[in-house]
Amino acid sequence: MNLSKYLPLTETTYYILIALMEPGHGYYVMQKVEELSDGKVRIAAGTMYGAIDNLVKQKMIASVPSEDKRRKVYQITEQGLEVLKLEVSRLNQLVNVARTRGLEEGMSC
Repeated sequence: MNLSKYLPLTETTYYILIALMEPGHGYYVMQKVEELSDGKVRIAAGTMYGAIDNLVKQKMIASVPSEDKRRKVYQITEQGLEVLKLEVSRLNQLVNVARTRGLEEGMSC
């Protein structure tokens, strides 16, 4: 399957996939994304559950067994992990191009 069709990932999807490298329910993911992004990305509940539905349909995440019957728990799938790796590689390439042009982190223009 050509996984590059899922690229580029949205910022929200990127953070959700990273958050779900550990199993978690929707509210956990919302909190984890905010933590991982240093508060720069906040996902509303409606957005979160819409994104989860799409990622399940795309087979990037799946529900996993949980003792908590009140909440559905999700985790990244092998396919989701492969897509995430492709995205990280794509982002690294973008950063490398900027560095070869003399741009460094923290530079002022």
